[in-house]
Parts: sequence; structure tokens; C-alpha cells
Amino acid sequence: MSVTHVNRYPSRLALHSLAVPRAQKVLSRVMVVLMLTTAVALTVTPWQQNVTGSGRVIAFRPDERPQNIEALVEGRIAKWYVVEGSKVKKGDPIVDLSDNDPDILLRLGQERTATGGTISAAQKRVQTIEDRIRGLELTLKTGVAAAKARVQMAIDRVAAAEQSLEAAKSALVTAKLQIDRQKGLAAKGLTSTRNVELAELDLQQKTADVERTTASLNAAKNERISLESELQRVDADSQSRIDEAWGSHASAMSDVAKAVAEMTKVEVRLARQSTQRVSAPMDGTIFRVVARQSGELLKSGDLIGVLVPQTVNNVVELLMDGNDTPLISQGRNVRLQFEGWPALQFSGWPSVAVGTFGGRVLLVDSTDNGQGKFRVLVEADPSDGPWPGQNYLRQGVRANGWVLLNQVPLGYELWRQFNGFPPVIAKSEPEAKEKK
Repeated sequence: MSVTHVNRYPSRLALHSLAVPRAQKVLSRVMVVLMLTTAVALTVTPWQQNVTGSGRVIAFRPDERPQNIEALVEGRIAKWYVVEGSKVKKGDPIVDLSDNDPDILLRLGQERTATGGTISAAQKRVQTIEDRIRGLELTLKTGVAAAKARVQMAIDRVAAAEQSLEAAKSALVTAKLQIDRQKGLAAKGLTSTRNVELAELDLQQKTADVERTTASLNAAKNERISLESELQRVDADSQSRIDEAWGSHASAMSDVAKAVAEMTKVEVRLARQSTQRVSAPMDGTIFRVVARQSGELLKSGDLIGVLVPQTVNNVVELLMDGNDTPLISQGRNVRLQFEGWPALQFSGWPSVAVGTFGGRVLLVDSTDNGQGKFRVLVEADPSDGPWPGQNYLRQGVRANGWVLLNQVPLGYELWRQFNGFPPVIAKSEPEAKEKK
């Protein structure tokens, strides 16, 4: 036991005699300081969360997007004024078309002249019928007035006959009283037989007057009824003629309308054939020339070429993943990198990015494109620098975008990335309010 103890003691003394090199001590201290510094830096260094997407440059206004140039009339291409890549202004000629029939304009002119004659004849017929209607209305007015006057005269005759009848009846009563008086006097011998005979004769005359007056009254009444019927007949007959004339007037107006419609069609055809030159609808660049000169028969509406308008307000169309779309809202800041434009992007520190351009979320589509991607339109941020010019930023240029979200500590972002957690949801989200 003592021998073993003696043998171990010198080795333990030798271990204690060893010294740690100074460089190693310094290195260990530096590593500890770096670890502490890194931990502090991860805690206080800000990191800009973002979601990425890619897309292309498009025109925001629909009328500034590529447009098809179509044939206005049937025919063949007579002359091209442009080639692919030509710059055109609004109203500049693009192509001339020629119809298959060289005399089509002459024939259309003759058809227009004939249709104009038809319209004039129909309008004259309408005028004639209107004059006839006015004459019939005047005839109706005068005829009815005359018939009413005759009816009134008949009414007056009936009244006069009635008065005559009343007078005749009164005279008959007086004659009857007279003969009774004469007979009574004759029985007493106070009057002659002659006076009795004269009284009887007067009675017979008065009776005849009553009968004659009664007949006159009946005749006057019958005449009144006849004249009233004549008034109704004149009114009905004249009104029937007027209605018939109005029917003819409607038919004539229909002919005028048909002729005018036919004239409109002829004018449209003539205008289309007369404007066989296709002009540029707006400023832009000829992108494609499709039809070939003098070689193809074109129909109205066939594609001739494609025009790319000169854009004023370009936007970037980014396609974002469905998991990131709920985090994007209108007005969010975006950093953009355009294809062919050198850039150095630090997604977490956009302030030190080089060659990128600022944007702002303009619109987020309500539905996806059928593949789980949502379209986000980004416009230029007015508070940032301008985008490249039209020579660099043409429609269709590819672009990458970083939609900036909330700022968090760098350590939290690394922890989130390691664990696969989503970025921080904005406080304005309804789900966050409900949970709170």
C-alpha cells in the first residue's frame, strides 16, 4: 500500500506543475464574450419579417394591355404601313384593306340612292294620308254640325206641332161648347137653325184641325227620330273612314321605318367599306403582324396584328402562396427586384438593400388562380424612389417581391424558422381580436 501511494504522488505533482497557455485563456474568454454578445444581439437586433412571391410587370388599366387589331371588313390586305416593333401614335395608319369586289362602293351607293327614294315615297304617302285624315276630320265636324242643326229644326217643328195641337184642342172644346149652346137656344126658339148648322160645321172643322195637327206632330216626331239616326250614321261613317285612314297611316309609317332601317344598314356597310384603312387606336408598339399581304382572305373580325399600348401606370403582378395571403393587406410595403436589374437584397433589413425598388400593395385577389396561388398587385411607392423607365420596365418583365410584415427580434425569427411557425399575424385580424 505504501509503495503504490509513493508511485502515484510524483505524477500528481507533475500534473499540477503544468500551466494553461495564455493564448488558450484569451481564446476561451473571447468565445464566451462572443456567445454573450450574440445572445444580446439576437435579443435586441430587429428583423423585418416578409413573405416572398414572383410575378411580372403588367399594365394596371385594361385599355393599356396588349390589344388585338382586327379586320373591319371582308377582303385582303392591300398595304402594310408598319412592321413588328414599329412605334405608332393614335390615328396613324396600320394597314389598308381591299374588298374582293372592286365596284362594291359604287353598288352600295346605288343601293343607298334607291333606298332614299323608297323613304321619300313612303314619307309622301304618309303626308297624303295625314292630309286625308285632316279632310275627313273637317268633313266629320261639318257633317255632324249640319245633322245636329237638322235635328234641332225637327225638335223645333215637334214643339210647334205640339203647340198647334194644343190650340186645335182648345178650339175644339170651344166649338163643342158653342154647338151645345146653340142647340139649347134653338130648343127655346131663341136662335135660328142656321146658327146651329154653322156651329156644327165649325165643330167638324175644329175636329179636322185636331186630327191634322196630330198627324203633323207625329210626322215631326218621326222626322226628328230619322234625323237623329242620320246624325249617328254620319258620325259613325266619318269616324270609320278616319280610323281606316289612321290604319293606312300606321302602315305607311311602318314602311318609312323599314326603309330608314334599310338605309341605316346600307350606310353602315358603306361606312365600313369606305374606312378600309385600319388606324392605331392609341399610342403603342406593333408587337405582332399576323396576316400576310395579298395572300389571305380575311373576314370581318379576323386577327391582323397585336398592339402593345404605351403604358403610363405599370404595376407588378405577384403570385403569393395561399399560406401567406392572409398576412398580406392593402397598403403593405413591398421590395421589388426586376429581372435584368442588378440587386442585392437583405430581406430582413430592407434599408440596406441595393438595386431594389419600393412598392405598395394595391390589390389582393379574392380567389386563387386555380393552383393555390393568389394574385397581388403592387404599385410604385410614392414615398420611395421611382421605378426604372419604360425601356427597362416593359410589360412581361419578371420580378421578385418581398412583402414586408412586422418587425421582430432576430432571435425570435430564428426560433420561428427552426420550429416552422408562421410569421406574426397583424393585430387587426379578426381572429386575433376574438382571442384577445
